Amino acid sequence: MPTESGSWAAARQTKQKRKSHSLSIKRTNSSEQERPGLQRDMLEGQDSKLPSSVRNTLMDLFGQIEREFENLYIENLELRREIDTLNERLAVEGQAIDGAELSKGQMKAKASHSTSQLSQKLKTTYKASTSKRSHFSPCKAGRPRHFRVRSWEIWGGDNWIVSSFKATTSRAVCQLVKEYVGHRDGLWDVSVTRTQPVVLGTASADHTALLWSIETGKCLMKYVGHAGSVNSIKFHPAEQIALTASGDQTAHIWRYMVQLPAPQPTADTSISGEEEVDFSDKDEADVDGDVSSECPTVRVALTSLKSHQGVVIAADWLVGGKQAVTASWDRTANLYDVETSELVHSLTGHDQELTHCCTHPTQRLVVTSSRDTTFRLWDFRDPSIHSVNVFQGHTDTVTSAVFTVGDNVVSGSDDRTVKVWDLKNMRSPIATIRTDSAVNRISVSVGQRIIALPHDNRQVRLFDMAGVRLARLPRSNRQGHRRMVSCSVWSEDHTTCNLFTCGFDRQAIGWNINIPALLQEK
Repeated sequence: MPTESGSWAAARQTKQKRKSHSLSIKRTNSSEQERPGLQRDMLEGQDSKLPSSVRNTLMDLFGQIEREFENLYIENLELRREIDTLNERLAVEGQAIDGAELSKGQMKAKASHSTSQLSQKLKTTYKASTSKRSHFSPCKAGRPRHFRVRSWEIWGGDNWIVSSFKATTSRAVCQLVKEYVGHRDGLWDVSVTRTQPVVLGTASADHTALLWSIETGKCLMKYVGHAGSVNSIKFHPAEQIALTASGDQTAHIWRYMVQLPAPQPTADTSISGEEEVDFSDKDEADVDGDVSSECPTVRVALTSLKSHQGVVIAADWLVGGKQAVTASWDRTANLYDVETSELVHSLTGHDQELTHCCTHPTQRLVVTSSRDTTFRLWDFRDPSIHSVNVFQGHTDTVTSAVFTVGDNVVSGSDDRTVKVWDLKNMRSPIATIRTDSAVNRISVSVGQRIIALPHDNRQVRLFDMAGVRLARLPRSNRQGHRRMVSCSVWSEDHTTCNLFTCGFDRQAIGWNINIPALLQEK
C-alpha cells in the first residue's frame, strides 16, 4: 500500500487547516463600526499563501459586498413593515396588499442596476473564454467556466431578498410542455425548422448544436464541427440545412437528415399555485450520461465561412436562402454567397462588437445590433445601392433587433428596455417597454405579433406591440429556467409547443401559450 510523502502530508494538513478557518460573511447590525477591524484582526493569524496586499484588497471587497447586502436587507425589512401597517389599516374593509406591486420596484431599483452591469460583464467574459478554449489550453482561458456562471448566479438572479413575492400569470394561459436536456454547457440560441419534419435546434457553449424531437424531447442529431462555442443556429427556409455561428471565428453550413420518433404522451407539468422560489441552492438540470451520444453525429460542414477576425456571434439566412449574413466581434457583418462561399459585402460602421443580426422574412433587409448602443438597418433591395441607417435609441448594449412581419423592428437592450420602431419613420420608437432586468435575444410571433422577452434574471415576459404586458411565464420549484434565459423563439404552427426558450441552466423549454385566452385577459 503506497504511503504519503512528507511534502504531500504537509500540504494536506495545510489544506485542512485553511478549510477549518474559511471565511464566512455574516449579516450583522450596521452600527458595529469596529467590525472591519475585528474581521481583519481575526484573519491576521490565519495561514495564507496570498500576499498581504492581495488579502487586504479581498477583505475590502468582501466588506463592500456585505454592506450592500445589509442595506438591501434593512430596506426590505422597512418596506415589509410599511406593508404590514397598510394591511392593518385596510383589514377593516377586508382588503390586503400583496406587496409585489408596491415594493418590488422600489427594492429592485438599486440592486437591478448594478446586477445588470455586472452580469453583462460576466456574459462577455464567458463568451470570450469559450472561444479561447478552442485556440489555447484551458489554463489560458482564465478561471473555470463554473466560477463565471456561479458568480453571475450570485449577482444576476432574482434578488433573493424579494423572491418570495407572488406572480400574477395565469397558469392556464402559459404552460410548460417539454424540457430538452442534453447539453453540457449553457445554451445561447434556439431555433425551429421551417420545413418538414419540424424539429428544434439548440446552440451551446459546449461546442455542439443539437436537433430535437419537439414532441418527445429526444435528441435526433448532433453537430460537432465547430472548435468553439456555438453561439447561433438558424435553419434554411426551404432545405434541410442549418447555419451555425461560432467562437472559432467561422460560420458553418451543414446538412441534416432526421427521422422523428413515435410521439409519446405528454406528462402533466402544471402545478398548483404560483409560488416563486429562489434556485440559488438548486443546480442545473441533471444529465445522467450524455443523452446525445447515441444520436447520429455530423462532423463535417458543407461550407465554412471564414472571413471574420473575431468571434462570430450570430448568423441568418437572407430571404430565399441563397445568401447568408454573419455578425462578429470584429465589428463587422459579412454577406456571403452560399453556393460559392464567397464574401459579397463586408458591412462596416459599428464602433464596438456586434451582438446579433437578423434578416427580414420577405425583403432583402438586414438589421445588426452592437455593444455601441446602436442598431443598423442595411437595405439590399436595390442591387446598385446598399443603403444603411443608424438608430440610437438605447443607452447600453443592444442585445438583439428583429423584424416583424409588418413594417416594424423591435430592439432589446442591456439598458432593460425594449423598443418598437416603425420602418417608415425610425426617428423615435412608437412604444417603449421598461423592465427590471437586461433583455437578451427576443422573438416576435408572426400572427398576433406578441413579443417574448428573455431576461438575465431568469424571467420570460410577454408583451404586445403597444408595450402592454400580457403575461409572465411561470417559474416555480418544479419548472422554469434556473439561470439566465438567453433566447426565445416562436413557432405558432406547432400544436404541442408554440414558444421555446433556452438558457444557461443547460436546457431548452417548450411552452404552450394560449394566445386567444392571453389576448382576452388583456
